[in-house]
Amino acid sequence: MKQITLDYQPIEWLGDRVKFLDQTRLPDDEMYIETKDYLEIVAAIKELKVRGAPLIGVAGAYGMALASLHIYVKGRAELLRRLKDVADNIGNARPTARNLMWAVERMLRVAVDGKTIENIRQALVAEATAIHEQEAGATYKMAENGAEFVNSGMNILTHCNTGPLAATGLGTALGVIINASRQGKKIHVYADETRPLLQGARLTAWELNKVGVPATLITDSTAGYLMQQGKVDAVLVGADRISANGDTANKIGTYTLAVLARENSVPFYVVAPSSTFDLSIADGSQITIELRNPNEVTRFGGISIAPEGTDALSPAFDITPAKYITAFVTERGIIRQPLTENLLTML
Repeated sequence: MKQITLDYQPIEWLGDRVKFLDQTRLPDDEMYIETKDYLEIVAAIKELKVRGAPLIGVAGAYGMALASLHIYVKGRAELLRRLKDVADNIGNARPTARNLMWAVERMLRVAVDGKTIENIRQALVAEATAIHEQEAGATYKMAENGAEFVNSGMNILTHCNTGPLAATGLGTALGVIINASRQGKKIHVYADETRPLLQGARLTAWELNKVGVPATLITDSTAGYLMQQGKVDAVLVGADRISANGDTANKIGTYTLAVLARENSVPFYVVAPSSTFDLSIADGSQITIELRNPNEVTRFGGISIAPEGTDALSPAFDITPAKYITAFVTERGIIRQPLTENLLTML
């Protein structure tokens, strides 16, 4: 598949520092930040300046590389001890997404193999760059593999943001859509606004506009109405962690969409790289759900939208049971029902 050149990159390595796009400023400001401080990467992940499961994995890897370059140590053993602390700090920035811990664990394994401080530093920079390239490359393979589910004339509903902003490369679910459009397929997207932080409204609509894919923004609660009216042909979403039986953690509201899709006989596809699968956990009950600051529900853009003192609950994700998922689209191929059996065989 020919790679598509975009006029924005969510993250870049600049030799001894990282440059990333502050996604909290979109769609109004396309502002980039450069840093040599891994703690700024941790903060960016926590504050959703950098977000999306595959992308935060890449950011976490670059954070490890930055730490190795810029933390002063006297010897190899001290560097490894410090890097273990750095890995814990980065990995705990967002506990649900598998890709983040997957990346820092991979970086730690490389660090341990280094014989000298300089060996470790060079190896970590090379490994972080390799993780970025591999994750970006995976998006193009997923886009190719998912093409069979997208036909001309389809209305596709998507949730949260799953484009290049979330994954580098071409994105996950949105990557399939962008690729289908580039193939000449006439498709239309319904983008859930995605409460409470409006990633669909702020980011997905922005990315679809950038690539010229026709889209209509809807409130999350409109999805069921559209399915009931026969106006949705497929649902495509991403994922933050997928257990060994196929249960999937994704942005809050995904489970609701899956149930609605089943009720209305709409196929429901999850697009995710192999780095998002966590075969060490049996099912979704073992996935930690991140709870966000209640202010993200009671306030928006610094403006109160609820009475002062209102109690609010803000889980970042929910769990969609495997039985509601039609298929997984991965860079290794399509995983169809029965998901548990076929998932373990492929991965």
